[in-house]
Amino acid sequence: MKLRLLTLAAMFAALSAIGAFVKIPVGIGSAALDTVPALISTAFLPPVYAGAASLIGHLSSSLYAGFPLGPLHIIIAIEMFLILFVFSKLHQAGRNVWKWVFFIFANSVLATLPFYWIISPAFFATALPGITIATVLNAGIAIVVTPVLERVMERVKMHA
Repeated sequence: MKLRLLTLAAMFAALSAIGAFVKIPVGIGSAALDTVPALISTAFLPPVYAGAASLIGHLSSSLYAGFPLGPLHIIIAIEMFLILFVFSKLHQAGRNVWKWVFFIFANSVLATLPFYWIISPAFFATALPGITIATVLNAGIAIVVTPVLERVMERVKMHA
């Protein structure tokens, strides 16, 4: 069972890294689809593994972009881990609406808030709209794809 979890976690982390290459220009930077696989992973993995996939996805995305915020990306990666951990716990508890509300608020507002003080209020105000668009985009794709993949996995289990 542990090998299966590690394999799935590695697969979702790799998909997050691939999603980092899909960039959509928003605001002062670009949005990547690195969070979609991590969000989907919550349907198949325990919270720690889903959080790890998100952490790896963010680091991949920021590496691809050239680490524009330098070592601050480590803070963001840790935030992503925590957000996906809580999101996964909400998913396990059956809080299907609240998990999305939490994710969108936490990933856009809460994750950006420390940079109000670390960098500047102007950076926060400028980054927030783009990050919110990216968050909603990642969530929207995951909302559509996750139920389909869950049904596919159920069929695979029935025929295995």
